[in-house]
Amino acid sequence: MTKVLIDCDPGIDDALALALVAGSPSLDLVGVTTVAGNVDLERTTANALALREFLDLGDVPVAAGSAGALLRRDVRAAHVHGRSGLGDAELPAPARPASPVHAVDLIIETLWAAPGEITLLAIGPLTNIALAVRREPRVVEWARDFVIMGGTYTRGNHNPAAEFNMVADPEAASIVFDAGWTVTMLGLDVTLTALVTTAVLDRMSDLGRLSALLLPATTSYGMVTAEGGPAIHDACAVAYVLDPSLFTRVPAVVNVETAGRYTSGMTVTDFAPRDRRPNALVATSLDVPRFWDLVLGAYTRLGERLG
Repeated sequence: MTKVLIDCDPGIDDALALALVAGSPSLDLVGVTTVAGNVDLERTTANALALREFLDLGDVPVAAGSAGALLRRDVRAAHVHGRSGLGDAELPAPARPASPVHAVDLIIETLWAAPGEITLLAIGPLTNIALAVRREPRVVEWARDFVIMGGTYTRGNHNPAAEFNMVADPEAASIVFDAGWTVTMLGLDVTLTALVTTAVLDRMSDLGRLSALLLPATTSYGMVTAEGGPAIHDACAVAYVLDPSLFTRVPAVVNVETAGRYTSGMTVTDFAPRDRRPNALVATSLDVPRFWDLVLGAYTRLGERLG
């Protein structure tokens, strides 16, 4: 089994990513940390707690982290994810509280306890990860792998040049990319091909209790047609951990723009660096049919388990 620690900002696509984890018996979820992003920290944490119980994730610790960016004003995406963060999905209120440990401490302590065993997966703004790296630089060595959903080498979604998770905290992203590890970057270039279509939606519609999360969340995220619909960005990062062969990856040097007037958060990607060793593996394509086979297979298993 692959141990994973997920830093997230639930968020519709974060919820779909956690559902993919819950339906994948080859993954061992050892912790969930939350950060402000799609919605405020109080709501991202409440959503993570509700998802822990709804998806039957057991006693995995959920720890709240950073309520804002290192230096910037708040950037949120409630206009996309709804006021609750989960679109039109309504989950029961969680019965169990978050861990009293701060997310940054949980990240450090969890990786320290099992060096080389845990894949760190970040699918929100990188504030918690940057603070962990600054507080304990050895997390770079302790993580088995570091995978993010974020960035782009072609086009943005929050501004013309940059993806939301990078825009939300460019300084944190810059710290993380410069920390000395290889960042596997699954950006908009691949995630925007992982589209929910009517055929996909049909396969999500008969999964028992799980459909009460998948359907209202997905359909509130954007219009679904036979040709395309909303992209489930964050699930791509979990899919990568499950099967890296789904993605084409290219070594590159990635720098994060922090000073640009129009390009703040841009992940400036050099696929042919001359004077620097690559600091990233950048995904450039996704095998979409195999991706959906993997995701929907996991959702089916989870739906059968949840009833």
